[in-house]
Amino acid sequence: MTHPWFEGARTPRVLAHRGLVVAEDAAHGVEENSFAAIAAAHSAGAEYVESDCHVTADGVVVLFHDDDLSRVTGDPRLVAEITSVELAELMSGRGGLITLAQALDAFPTLRFNLDVKAAAAAVPVGRIVAPHGARVLLTSFSDQRRRAALAAAEASARGIRPATSAGSATIGRVLAALAARSDRLVRRALQGVDVLQVPERQGRLRILTPRLISAAHRHDVEVHVWTVNDPGDMRRLIGSGVDGVVTDRADVALRTLG
Repeated sequence: MTHPWFEGARTPRVLAHRGLVVAEDAAHGVEENSFAAIAAAHSAGAEYVESDCHVTADGVVVLFHDDDLSRVTGDPRLVAEITSVELAELMSGRGGLITLAQALDAFPTLRFNLDVKAAAAAVPVGRIVAPHGARVLLTSFSDQRRRAALAAAEASARGIRPATSAGSATIGRVLAALAARSDRLVRRALQGVDVLQVPERQGRLRILTPRLISAAHRHDVEVHVWTVNDPGDMRRLIGSGVDGVVTDRADVALRTLG
């Protein structure tokens, strides 16, 4: 059965990476993963937003990518060391802080692809998204964090279980199974996974191959590639059989692939 996260949306899928910040907005100080960035992606027509989850010192789950604030705000502290009120003040001139709960409530038609960035965020994320599971996909580079968030959502028993994409260890098992030419091992590695979200390459290692795409589709798993900003690359990847792209330029991708 297809998860509702996939149903009724346009294909190929365009996932707005941390929202959308065009040059004009950036010139006015708007940052990724801000309220303004999510709103811009929504206004551009994006149906999917890819974002990241950290938890603040006072236990609030916020959309924020890095462990610390230095790149986005110039403050060297960790997200986990600062309160949500303090972070809101720092983000006030940068598009505005948005919490996970606010994002789900303020944008009820958006579908979210949420990367759990910190172990402490896994359970709170799962509990918050539980009533919204039909429009949430949970992921993490850490399969342990991903599974902890899914378990928390299921334990809440407040709706449909969120969709999920594979963590690094699971992707590694899939690649090993492909190298061993074992479809049985591929099937086992993909059990419970709805999507493989991968880069084309990791260093010298090519991750995305025709065999990977074919194997994923054979087991009813989609393949999304990150982070793709060039229109030519978007067309090439979709032409190769990829189901979606994660992009900083959702506006460009929607025009290119629409």
